[in-house]
Amino acid sequence: MPIVWSSLWKKEDWWAVWVGFIIILLGLAAAAATGWTAQPLLQPWTGWYANIEKLAIDANHALGWIAVFIFTLILTMIGVCAIEGKFVKEYIPGYLVVFILSWIAVMIGATPFAKTWGLEYPLWALIIGLLISNTVGVPKWLKPAVRTEFFIKIGLVILGLGIFFTDLVVAGGLAVVQALINVLVIWYVAYYICRGFGLDREFSSIMATGVSICGVSAAIAAGGAVKGDPKYISYTISMVLITAIPMLVGLPYIIKALEPVIGKYWLHVGGAWIGATIDTTPAVVAAGGFLGGRAMDVAAIVKMAQNILIGFAAFIMAVYWVFRVEKKPEERVSPMEVWYRFPKFILGFIVASILVTIVISSIAGAMGISLAKAKSDFVVKFWQGAVDKYRSIIFFPLAFVGIGLDTRFKELVAIGRGRPAAAYVVAQIINIIFSLFLVWLLWGGIFFTPPLAE
Repeated sequence: MPIVWSSLWKKEDWWAVWVGFIIILLGLAAAAATGWTAQPLLQPWTGWYANIEKLAIDANHALGWIAVFIFTLILTMIGVCAIEGKFVKEYIPGYLVVFILSWIAVMIGATPFAKTWGLEYPLWALIIGLLISNTVGVPKWLKPAVRTEFFIKIGLVILGLGIFFTDLVVAGGLAVVQALINVLVIWYVAYYICRGFGLDREFSSIMATGVSICGVSAAIAAGGAVKGDPKYISYTISMVLITAIPMLVGLPYIIKALEPVIGKYWLHVGGAWIGATIDTTPAVVAAGGFLGGRAMDVAAIVKMAQNILIGFAAFIMAVYWVFRVEKKPEERVSPMEVWYRFPKFILGFIVASILVTIVISSIAGAMGISLAKAKSDFVVKFWQGAVDKYRSIIFFPLAFVGIGLDTRFKELVAIGRGRPAAAYVVAQIINIIFSLFLVWLLWGGIFFTPPLAE
């Protein structure tokens, strides 16, 4: 099979990489020029109404949001037009509306009430989109700007810049062991549960990956690897976000109730359990924060270990689908087909992770400080202040609003007459039970003192 070089500027996956790295490289260059002191675009509100007017009239915030809108509009529009092979004029007003809806979701997620209860922007973005799609409907002129997969792929490329492999080393590799066992067992269990409920192989694979690895990100990657129906991906993502809320609230209370049984390392067990079962990173952090102490650190590390497995899972699924599922008798399959099937944004994710490791190590060496200090400064002064905002306050909200706009409850019920939802819930319940037993063995001090123990 010949190499199709035009895919570099015609395919969505590649444009997600290009847009993500333009933002990453410009952010790194600007941060280096300003001494790594980029300021956040948004700070959490400090009262019931204290900053709502300030946020609207403050010149720094207003100009910042306008600049971000123009910058991201230009970048994404170039990509959209290249993908479509034509100028998409409807994208401009449509993007403005989706951007404003995303901004509203982020504002709600920054309120004290939302912060206290861990109701982060993904939930509000989804709710806003669902309200529109299930009431007044999505107008035709808005649909060209509803680019859910494109936006979330860009966000995932940028997410790679926040993955520090040294964190996994600090945890002694235990998080990786847990992630591998959990993913291997739960993926197969979830897959066969979905097949038992009558779902086809593509839908079952996407849903099993979403349950076992990392919800939204994994579902997108799996969908690309098996060339699944976009409706399967949207359905799985909707289930991930909907079920994350009761889990976010319920799991911390269950862990607290089990404290006498688990023993002195109950916070470590709780954090690992949360990281393994809740399928959205903001919800993981929020639930870990409810428990306090080391719970949030352990939860974040376990979730990070699962995030890293996304690329491996996508590659394995692409290989299997090409050589086993879709291969016809007597047909020779080119290895290049695996390359075309593999989600390219995962490569961007990995390269970004390698890049940040090199950057942080170089900063530490040049300044004569420890790697931990350099990483801490990077996170506080740059990652949280600049690049992370494009991921979590721009592209992910855009994607979650898009999921809501693309989702109609009538269509969800119509897909399989409720069987996919039942399959997902059953698989997730089994995941919750199995993961609790596994993390108790690994983090509960049964055989050894867990990493990060005080």
